[in-house]
Amino acid sequence: MRQKPTVLARAIVATSRLFRVEELQLRFTNGVERTYERLVGTGSGYGAVMVVALIDDQHALLVEEYCAGTDDYQLSLPKGLIEPGEDVLVAANRELKEEAGYGAHQLEYLTELSLSPGYMTQKIQVVLARDLYPKRLPGDEPEPMRVERVNLRELSGLVRHAQFSEGRALAALYLARDLLVQRGALVL
Repeated sequence: MRQKPTVLARAIVATSRLFRVEELQLRFTNGVERTYERLVGTGSGYGAVMVVALIDDQHALLVEEYCAGTDDYQLSLPKGLIEPGEDVLVAANRELKEEAGYGAHQLEYLTELSLSPGYMTQKIQVVLARDLYPKRLPGDEPEPMRVERVNLRELSGLVRHAQFSEGRALAALYLARDLLVQRGALVL
């Protein structure tokens, strides 16, 4: 395994309500020095969760919400922050109830994904939710979220959908689909 660069200095150079920008002065093993910047969360550091919720063996739920980063309404998987002391699976079920109006009897941790590891520290836990039942909890969303279904057999078409652009959600859907195929619950 390669030796990581030596951190010569680190400093917070900007702060907002959600993020801090950290500047890192690094020296690589070959002697080259560089300055990097990365976004670090200002929150609790408990992480976030994203839920692949299966309404049946071939359809997952997507939710539509306004995204300030793209200044548009986007479809994605239900997701949100993990509360202090909250288990990942409990957080997944809570977010599913708040955003999609369903709870899950079966929850399974799949993996951890990052968005842009070159400049962001944040990671998200991916959970598979099955055996859904209707259940709505109040959430922190400013407006109700519209819920759609996506066919796991047609994921390649999802990337052409004008309202779908989140790479983590696409990766999570493919991971869940491949797991279902491997287990014999879905035939492509």
